[in-house]
Amino acid sequence: MKPRNDDFLERRKHLDAYSDQELKTYFYELTDQLIDPLLELARDYTTPAIERSVLMRMGFSSLEAKAITDKLFEHDLLAFGAGHIVYRFATDHHLSIREAGLKLLEEDHLKLVMEVFKHEAK
Repeated sequence: MKPRNDDFLERRKHLDAYSDQELKTYFYELTDQLIDPLLELARDYTTPAIERSVLMRMGFSSLEAKAITDKLFEHDLLAFGAGHIVYRFATDHHLSIREAGLKLLEEDHLKLVMEVFKHEAK
């Protein structure tokens, strides 16, 4: 087996002057640099699978979540977040989360949601 070139002591020299608190601060700054692009991606992109997962965590069955997600996808609303749409619809119409989600499968209710979210997108 080939010996490993251990350059750890050399690579850490720039950290020697840091106190424990400064090291922690530096660590969290580096962590933020790693996490920020991931959060941006999560905010800007979604998939039907992710949205179904959110709906299932809100109490919908797999079949219900798929139907709601498919309906929102057909009407270009998925980018707003399926869970967010169901929550807003429930809040605006004084319904339970479950009632709101199931009502979104009906075209009349979906048109109301489309008006609200298409207007907000502008």
